[in-house]
Amino acid sequence: MRYAIFTSSEKGLKTAVRIKDQLKGQVDIYAHEGLGPSEGVTSYSRLAEAVRNEFNRYRALVFIMATGIVVRSIAPLLQSKMTDPAVVVMDEEARNVISLLSGHVGGANELTLTLADILDSNPVITTATDVNNKLAPDLLASRMGLVPYPKKNILHLNNALLNEAKLEYILDENIPCFDEYRKKLEDNGVLVQVCTSDEISQRAVERGTYQVIISAQEFPVNEWVLYLRPRRLVAGIGCRRGTGVDLIRGALEASCSRIGWSIDRIDELASTTFKADEQGLLDMASELNKRITFWDNSKLKEQIDYYNLAESEFVRKTIGVGNVAEAAAFCCVNHGIEALIKTKYEKVTVALVWEK
Repeated sequence: MRYAIFTSSEKGLKTAVRIKDQLKGQVDIYAHEGLGPSEGVTSYSRLAEAVRNEFNRYRALVFIMATGIVVRSIAPLLQSKMTDPAVVVMDEEARNVISLLSGHVGGANELTLTLADILDSNPVITTATDVNNKLAPDLLASRMGLVPYPKKNILHLNNALLNEAKLEYILDENIPCFDEYRKKLEDNGVLVQVCTSDEISQRAVERGTYQVIISAQEFPVNEWVLYLRPRRLVAGIGCRRGTGVDLIRGALEASCSRIGWSIDRIDELASTTFKADEQGLLDMASELNKRITFWDNSKLKEQIDYYNLAESEFVRKTIGVGNVAEAAAFCCVNHGIEALIKTKYEKVTVALVWEK
């Protein structure tokens, strides 16, 4: 995952470095220019401008400063709970860690708990379902790489859950990676009914029972049903010339395993046009029966600049841009969040990106 931390004080900067040292993923620190230059830290002069530039480039933004200034900085940028990044705020003493925005779909609540554990702080979560120890469908969706639909029914079913209504969970037997979905539901303590598409079509029009249906297909919509649909998962791949399919498959399997899935969960592969004739990549796409898209340098550079992606000087000298795996994966989605930052294996680099 990729995180941005913003701070404006010396104590806050020390806390940011502490988080960076312990939080898994890529952590970029932004500190006010008044603190002076620090290695590995990007300076900013105006917080609102810095936040505007970085808001959609990261999975989550962590602010070590007063909540009020954070609210004023992010308010003009908010669009939807389905696409806004997670926002977490803490004081410079790290006494309290507050989940401020996108608690469920964006993952702010679980990030708050993670940071509180790292810093031995008090986690502040105000989401009603979390406070009442109830597993909300949209939180489950975030954990499982699913998208809740329709958006308006998220609040409707969460309120029903708080009022002690029973939610029936239904899993489409035809969903790709069925066994993995069922296992993850069980791991989250969810009792699920397995149904055929015809059975789901019939049940989807029923009223009187709140239903959460996990399926890749489209069915009728009413206020009693919330669908959890699979997000697209794109694998961006960079590799040395002549790399065989076995090494590529091994890298993809290891990468998917890191995020709790099998290689079958991948929806699309992506790389650079410099690898369009790479037989190992073509064979991998054929074996998975998935599309592979090759992107030219101009498109890759757009994503590198937009998401502030780390570049390799070796790769830049070889093909002209310094990031292939992450940039190519981001090229395939309208809005993306990294499931796995670029990870190096023998002769292969892989990045995994969820489409929001």
